[in-house]
Amino acid sequence: MSDDPLIIAGIEFQSRLWVGTGKYKDFIETQKAIEASGADVVTVAVRRVNITDRKSENLLDYLSPKKYKILPNTAGCYNVHDALRYAHLARAAGISDMVKLEVIGDERTLFPDTAGLIEAAKILVKEGFIVLPYTNDDPIVAKRLVDVGCPAVMPLAAPIGSGLGIRNPYNLRILMESVKVPVIVDAGVGTASDAALAMEYGADAVLMNTAIAGAKDPILMAEAMKHAVWAGRFAMKAGRIPRKLYATSSSPIEGML
Repeated sequence: MSDDPLIIAGIEFQSRLWVGTGKYKDFIETQKAIEASGADVVTVAVRRVNITDRKSENLLDYLSPKKYKILPNTAGCYNVHDALRYAHLARAAGISDMVKLEVIGDERTLFPDTAGLIEAAKILVKEGFIVLPYTNDDPIVAKRLVDVGCPAVMPLAAPIGSGLGIRNPYNLRILMESVKVPVIVDAGVGTASDAALAMEYGADAVLMNTAIAGAKDPILMAEAMKHAVWAGRFAMKAGRIPRKLYATSSSPIEGML
C-alpha cells in the first residue's frame, strides 16, 4: 500500500479512504472509527463542528492535525458568498489551505449548484486555495472545474447520506476518462461493496461519512471500508477477466487422455 500513494497538488496521501466526522454519538466514537478506517484525511464541516475555538472541547483534541490531514469543508452552504466565507474562516484559523468545496443547490436532495460551485472554485483557486469540489457526476462540469484549477474532483455516487451506492456507473466512468486529475467518489456509499466497486471502476479514492457513522457498529464498518477500498484498488490494477455469455473451461483440454 505504501508504494501506491495518492498525490494531489503535490501532497502525498497513503490512504485512499477519506472519512467525515459528522453523525457520530460523541468525539470518542469518532476517534475510534477514524483510527479503524486507516484514513489519513478527515473532513470537517466548518459551520457545524467546533474547530476554530480552542478554548472549548474541540474535535481537534481527539484528531491530531499531526496525524491526520484535516480537510475543512463548506457543507451547508447554499450560495457562493457563504462557501467563500467558511473557506476563509478555516484558513484564518490555521486549519488548511486545502478545502472541500460544497455549494448546495437544493435542500431536499443536497445536489450541488454547479454554476455556483464553478464560480466559487475559480475565486478560491485565485486566492491560493487547493480546491477539491463536491460535484455531480457530469463529465462536462468536472472538466470545467479542472479548467479553473481544481487539482481533483469529487463526484457523488448518489445523494448525500442516501446509502444507495453508485446509481450511474456509466457517467462516473466517462467522467474518470474525461479528466486527468484524481477522482474521489463522494456521497452515497452504503456498504463495503459500494466502496470496492467505486475503486474497481477507477476512482482514485472514496470519501464517506454516513455509511460508517450510521452503521450499527461504526468501528467495525470503518474496518470493513478500509479493506474494501484496497480490495477494489488492487482488483482494478490487476485487471478483471472479460465478461462472456458462455462458459469457459477453467482447466485446459489440450493433452487430455
